[in-house]
Order: sequence, then structure tokens, then C-alpha cells
Amino acid sequence: MVVLSELCEGSSSSSSTQAHRYDVFLSFRGVDTRHSFTNHLYNALMHANITTFLDDEEIETGEDLKPELEYAIKASRASVIVLSKNYATSTWCLDELVLILEQHMKSNHIIIPIFYHVEPTSVRKQQSSFGDAMAKHRQKMEAETNSNKRNQWSQKIELWNKALREVADLKGKDANSRQEVELIDEIVKDIYRRLCVSSRFPLPQLIGMENSIKLVTSWLKDATSHTTDILTILGMGGIGKTSLAKYVYVLHSHEFDNSSFIADVNRRCDTKYNGTIDVQKQLYNDISKPSSVQVHDVSIYTSMIENALARKKVFLVLDDIGSINHLDALLGSKGFHPGSKILITTKDAWLTQSSLPFKTNIKPNYAEHKLSGLSTIEARKLLCFHAFMCNNPKAGYEEVSEKLVKYCGGHPMALKVLGRSLHNRDVTYWEGYIDTLKKENNSPINNVLRMSFDSLSSENDKDLFKHISCFFVGMDRNDTVTILEACDIETKTGITNLIDKCLLSIGWYNEMTMHQLVQEMGRFVVREESLNRPWERSRLWGHESFRVLKQEKSTKNVLGLTLDMKILENKKIRGSLELKTDALTIHSDFISDSRN
Repeated sequence: MVVLSELCEGSSSSSSTQAHRYDVFLSFRGVDTRHSFTNHLYNALMHANITTFLDDEEIETGEDLKPELEYAIKASRASVIVLSKNYATSTWCLDELVLILEQHMKSNHIIIPIFYHVEPTSVRKQQSSFGDAMAKHRQKMEAETNSNKRNQWSQKIELWNKALREVADLKGKDANSRQEVELIDEIVKDIYRRLCVSSRFPLPQLIGMENSIKLVTSWLKDATSHTTDILTILGMGGIGKTSLAKYVYVLHSHEFDNSSFIADVNRRCDTKYNGTIDVQKQLYNDISKPSSVQVHDVSIYTSMIENALARKKVFLVLDDIGSINHLDALLGSKGFHPGSKILITTKDAWLTQSSLPFKTNIKPNYAEHKLSGLSTIEARKLLCFHAFMCNNPKAGYEEVSEKLVKYCGGHPMALKVLGRSLHNRDVTYWEGYIDTLKKENNSPINNVLRMSFDSLSSENDKDLFKHISCFFVGMDRNDTVTILEACDIETKTGITNLIDKCLLSIGWYNEMTMHQLVQEMGRFVVREESLNRPWERSRLWGHESFRVLKQEKSTKNVLGLTLDMKILENKKIRGSLELKTDALTIHSDFISDSRN
């Protein structure tokens, strides 16, 4: 096992860890394609939520590249170069090309050349229009009487020649014999895939985790003979493991043949019927061509995944692993293609430390990185970001801010929830909030999350939160809305309010997601209704649902309950449950009150 801090010692941070302002920089010759192909491509990229820089001014020859164009190239993750007939006539275009190729070498800046009615050979060998353009540049150089300027011209022409040869050798798109609409669609899909661009995949806002980002990025980019294949990010719930993994994944997944981010593995595998197979299916479809064969056996899917992992260089993120069985089902034991990277997040340090190094058939290099709480300075910054929308406390809030920072103990989720709950509140409210926190007897983190629940202004929002935390985490948002609206729970504004309070979020696949600590807090609120008499609570889930119904206790207070449907395979149990649920309507594995 390798400790990540040792692995990364002395390594330089990559510029790709910095946030980029643009996804794509468009390099083109305005007079050729501004009002045709380039304009259509730009509109298609923007429509696909791919942030694209397009220079709105006509490019003139004989001038140095504008500083704003230099900045835009360096602030972009990719460049699309439209190599048209007159591209090389522009010194700005040629300077852009040189800088783009430099970025490609420095930071894996993606380049997609478009050979727009020109041949790659003409670009490489500077023939036809490219030869004519370069000849004119040389004529200007020879006509220059100032020796310094002539030397500058000579150096630039040498760089331009080299850049044209290099870009012609890159894999590009040929527009000579294709429909432009088809070509543009292909380009957009290619960029969308390689950059993982989606409105559902926003780059997480991380404060105080710069060192962790550098460490994980260094591991990810380590391509030496001592490369580490598996990295485990360890830490308690809410400490930032998933956010860190998602941040790195969004920035670097395009650098691999295929990639997959499997979120919330523990809950999805263990609390849902056929959950493991569903997770395996997502993973397999992400890293290989989707199979038309219906698979209903975990071991068969494991074998299929093993074969796919052996064929391609992949980047996998397995989020919240809770059992060695999850690793066996998702990774198998045959090993990985050279250069593949597996990033695991878990709250259980023993699981990966004791199991992964001894999966002898895989024999991966293994490292771990443990996340702890934020420092006082970082914690204050995170709290202030959410409470004041700046990095430091407002005047008069210094003392109460320090009290809250100390109370949260550097826990990012607690700081975020507290900051959101106290946003735009006066100092007196902050003081009262702190006094209330100190009077609670439960865990500090649960108290922080509970305060956010208590701050909900309407009973509808509180009921909605309890319903979701007890029954709907992991379910599709649209299905959840349909069920709850039928039960007279207002969801349109309610869900938005919960999201604003950091009590709920919508996952990448439109599923209802909730931090584990938040969900546990919501369920604790329900348990408090009757600690020792679960049948008197408003909601039941898990084994308590079955136990209450089996004991034939009165369920007049129950608004909803969930059951593991596999329990109902026992006919004797089924009869008992049906006897006691005559007042309830069953919706799949959700049971809601129909007495109204």
C-alpha cells in the first residue's frame, strides 16, 4: 500500500486542476466561415451547454495576437480549429494555432482539427492555398528592412510551419465530402463526451480542498512504471469525498478511452431489489457497448465487466463502497488495462485496506488519501461563502462566525448547511441559533442538519422532507412527484425549497439524492414521534414496517411505509400483511395513506 502524500511528494500541480472559463475555443478564418459553418457550429455547441469562445471581430493580418484571445485559449479545455482555404493568410490564426499546440503539450488541451474543404496533405506540406499564404508571409519577411523585425518574422514563420505540420498529423474531421449538419452533430457529441459536459454535471464548488485536488490529480496523471491503479478516498460522511471525486472526474474523465462515475453504490446495491445488477449494468454500458442480452445474474455481469476492463484504458469512480461484495461485483479479479485508474470513496477504511491489497489476481498498485476536517481558516471561508457570499464575516459577525466554525469542527457539510440556514439573518438570530445548538443532546452534526430542517417555513415542506428521507431517496424525481402530488403534498416549490436548504439534491440521472447524514437526521425526526412505539409514528421503513404489521399493531397514525418486497414471497407473511393493511394503498414498494 502507498500513502498518497508519499506518492505525490515533489510532484508539480497540473494547470488542469484550475477551473476553466470556456469548454471550447473556436479558431477560424472569419472571411471563410464566420457566417456559415463556424456560426452553425458555435450555435450547436452553445445549445448543447458547451461554453464556447468565438471572437466577434474580424481578424486582421500583420498584427500580434490580442491578449484576450491568448487568455481565451489558455482558459479553454479544448480547441476546434477550422482549417479553411484562407486560414493561413491570417497571422492571428497562425499565432492561435501555435499557442493551442503549446497548451496541448502542457495540459492535455484537446484539439479537434476540421479540414474544411482542404486536404490534410496541403496543410502538412503547405501546398495549394496554404503554400501561397506562407509564400506571402516570407515575401513580407524579405521586404522587411529592420533586422530585428526580420528576425522576428523568421522565427514566427518557423513556428507556423511546425504548427501546420503538427496539426495536420492530429486526428481530425474531414468536411470535404460530408453534410455539414451531420459533421456538426458529430463534433458536438465528441466534445460533449470527452469533456463530460452536461447541465447535470456541474463542477462542484470546493473550498479548502486545493491540496487534495492536487494530490488526486497527481495520482491520476502518474503514468510511470510505478503507477498506482487504485486510490481510495477515506473519511466520514459529509467530509467531501464524493465532491472531490466528482471534481476530478469531471475535469479528467475525457483523457481515458472510457469512464464511469457510479454514485452511491452502498445504498443502491443494498437497499434496492436487483440493485447490484442495476449498478453493474450502468458500469458496463459506460465502459463498453451496451449489451442487448438481458442479464439477471451478478456473476455473469461481473465476468462481462472484467473483460471490458481488460480491453480499454478506463477511469472509474466507485462512490461510497460499503462492502467487499461491491468490489467483487464491480471489479472482478482479472485486472485492468494498463493506464486504467480506479477511484473509490468509502467511510470504511478497513474495507479497502484489508481487502484490495490481497485481491491477488488483480495485484494493483494501491494508495489511499484520507480526508479530515477543514482547517479553521478554510472552515471560516466555507461558512462565509454560504452565509455572506464572500470569504470573510461581515462587520459585527466575527464573533458568532468563530463560534459556529468551532462548533462544526471543520465538517464541510455542516458548515454549508449552517451557512445557508443563516444567510441574511441578523446577529441576534445567529446567537439564538448557537444557543439552541448547544442545548441539544445529540451529535453536533445531526444538530446542525436538524436546525436546517426546523428552519423550513411550511409544514408542507417538512412533511415533504420526511417523506423523501424515509421513502424516496434514489427514486426518479418525476415518479416521486407523481406519487406525492396524489397524496396532496405540494412538490413544485417544496423540492426547490429543500434544495435551497441543502437538504436535497437531484442526481445526474434525475434521481432524488440526499446526503446520508441528512437522511439519517430526517428519519430521526420521525422516530422522535414515538421512540418506543414505532406503530404510532407517521412513517415506517425497513424491518420495522414488517415487525409492526406482523405484530398486528394499530397503524392509524401511519401515513406511509416501505417494505422489502422479497419478504412477501412467503405466503403466510403476505396474508398477515394484507390483513393489517386494508386501509392502505400499495404503490410498488411504497405504501401510502388512502384514508382521505
